[in-house]
Amino acid sequence: MNTVEILRFALRGLAANKMRSALTMLGILIGVAAVILLVAVGEGSSRQIQQNIQRLGANSLTITPSTMGGGGGPGFGAGRGFGGGGGGQAGRQNTGPRTQAKNLTVEDARALADPANAPSVKSVSPIVTAQSQTATYEGASHTISQLVGTYPSYFEASDKPVAKGAYFYNDDVLAARKVVVIGQTVAENLFGTVDPIGKRIAVSGVPFTVVGVLKEAGSSGFQDADDVAIAPLPAVQQSLTGFGPLGQILVQAKSAETVDAAQAEVTEVLNQRHGITGSASADYRILNSATLQETVSAAIGTFTVLLGAVAAISLLVGGIGITNIMLVTVTERTREIGIRKAIGAPKSAILGQFLAEATMLSLVGGLLGVLIAVIGAQFTIAGVKPVIVPTSIALALGVSVAIGLFFGSYPANRAAKLRPIEALRFE
Repeated sequence: MNTVEILRFALRGLAANKMRSALTMLGILIGVAAVILLVAVGEGSSRQIQQNIQRLGANSLTITPSTMGGGGGPGFGAGRGFGGGGGGQAGRQNTGPRTQAKNLTVEDARALADPANAPSVKSVSPIVTAQSQTATYEGASHTISQLVGTYPSYFEASDKPVAKGAYFYNDDVLAARKVVVIGQTVAENLFGTVDPIGKRIAVSGVPFTVVGVLKEAGSSGFQDADDVAIAPLPAVQQSLTGFGPLGQILVQAKSAETVDAAQAEVTEVLNQRHGITGSASADYRILNSATLQETVSAAIGTFTVLLGAVAAISLLVGGIGITNIMLVTVTERTREIGIRKAIGAPKSAILGQFLAEATMLSLVGGLLGVLIAVIGAQFTIAGVKPVIVPTSIALALGVSVAIGLFFGSYPANRAAKLRPIEALRFE
């Protein structure tokens, strides 16, 4: 009996009980689809987190107070390229005795911007943030998720290019002019198709003139990165936050190679200014974006593997289902097997037929699972846009076929070893 005849008999056997075959394939389908989709969700999450970190700037250090802080320290001026960027949680944190905690101030930023103190630093920017500020324009209203008060170098340090209009300048900072650069979401909600440049909006009742619109950054899970507005630090302090401590200071190193040197210099300057000596615990934290990205990438990779391993359990369950169904099939077709062996069918033909049936069940189920996973990846899942990993498709499909062969081998061997006389006597 050749291969074509074995496959023909296998197809006929599966078609004899369509419902049972379909339910068996469903187990494999679910397993394959779950593996591919969960790995895709893990990959999508990894890319979103990495994009968020990259928005901090490739050579950036974000300094945050280890105690809760508020608005921004008094004083204007734009020393050596002041500018600021995103936030962070990780960084320098000692466990020794704590001195009296001090807030981050503009004076700290000025000290960090001094080339004599930190020669590896390119720019420094103090930042204050006002959350959920309502902006209006000619009857249109929108709540801005994040209003940032900072200095012009913030745009370069945090990788926020302007698509239309321009940044504000150091003169705007010195004069505390109420000008603002808005994100795409803010522009669309307040102005629609109207050109926003030069228009005046009211932010919590305070008039600001729009001078620029940021390039679209896209959303990150539940957070819209385009729902932002950026204005000169003193203007935000005077109108919205008050002259309290800074929320953050963003430091941009001169290059990727000097990030560690810049971090050491920043640490030394802040320790001196804040009176931190010996084993005393620092009252600030420094987030190194390069180190954070490496750590997050490793953690997300482990998380994705765990997701795939959990989903693979359903593939194992599907394989057990194949064994169960094929054993039932062998029992039901015992007389058929006896007749075929009595008229000369070799053991290899019986073995090949039942192995072919099990493999077909797993292969078709696997292919349908891949199709379902690809369709499912077109939708956002839990705020994450899944990214299909080609190797996960090949691996899941290969494992499904291997499961068909492995779990189908026992029932196939059992059928092939039946003695013709005993099989013909079976009722």
